[in-house]
Amino acid sequence: MNWQAIRAIYVFEMSRFFRTLLQSFVSPVISTSLYFVVFGAAIGSRIDQVDGISYGAFIVPGLIMLSVMTQAISNASFGIYFPKFIGTIYELLSAPINFLEIVMGYVGAAATKALFIGVVILGTSALFVDLSIQHPFAMLLFLVLTCLSFSLLGFIIGIWAGNFEQLQLVPLLIVTPLVFLGGSFYSISMLPPVWQTISFFNPVVYLVSGFRWSFFGLADVPIGLSLLAIGAFTMLCLAVIWWIFKTGWRIRQ
Repeated sequence: MNWQAIRAIYVFEMSRFFRTLLQSFVSPVISTSLYFVVFGAAIGSRIDQVDGISYGAFIVPGLIMLSVMTQAISNASFGIYFPKFIGTIYELLSAPINFLEIVMGYVGAAATKALFIGVVILGTSALFVDLSIQHPFAMLLFLVLTCLSFSLLGFIIGIWAGNFEQLQLVPLLIVTPLVFLGGSFYSISMLPPVWQTISFFNPVVYLVSGFRWSFFGLADVPIGLSLLAIGAFTMLCLAVIWWIFKTGWRIRQ
């Protein structure tokens, strides 16, 4: 394993993040505050509690998941797309490093950025509501796994994308709607039986449910099933990336 190469890619990607640290820090704080103002004022006044938890606290895991998923995808997709766009990816491919080391560098940096955003949003949420985390280690595990898995997805999108508009296509038209429909701001049990069944086909439901369980001990699906879902998604993304580098699809073409 060429750790020096992994470190070089990782440090390069993180340096770009720290150059815009103020923007990276202020943006999630403002967005989170707006969500609390809008949902707290418009919906929180009508919904006092959900499963015995105040509505303001109930939406915190969903807010974190929404931001972490979108940030992980955006950072990873742009990180690999830009070298492909300017042509420096060929220097990377000709270097004495394998695809796993390339992925570890780019995905590791993107996951670190998303994790930072998640922690910032968690801290911001604590200013608005009283939070108690019943299973802190499980919370950290779900947060790290989500950052890694969606950074892998973003890496795939960055290789697939043919222009900058396509980089935003999947996060805006697919991931964000799935998060909103995945129980981020409500409990699946509040839906009619038919819509509950349909919701279980949404993979984001399992991530949000497991993450919310780590906070409040409540979940819409069994915790083991949530871990299995995110593990299967991570392995699927790794398999797709392996195939991409093996065939050279969208890289050497």
